[in-house]
Amino acid sequence: MKINEIRELSDEELSAELERLRRHVFDLRSQSVTEKLEDPSMVTKARRDIARILTVQRQRAHAAAVAGAESERK
Repeated sequence: MKINEIRELSDEELSAELERLRRHVFDLRSQSVTEKLEDPSMVTKARRDIARILTVQRQRAHAAAVAGAESERK
């Protein structure tokens, strides 16, 4: 998933996608332990997608906090 695609998602969609990816990483780890994982790079890709989603969520939270602080000053 690319960062532009992630930024287009709503907050609810981001949360759902984050949960889905966390389950996917868990499943991939389980497959890795039982040596049934076909492509080991899938774990890395999923973890990077999780990091991208968390980054966008933090950016949005920070932007909301800054906007809230500016509205209190006025």
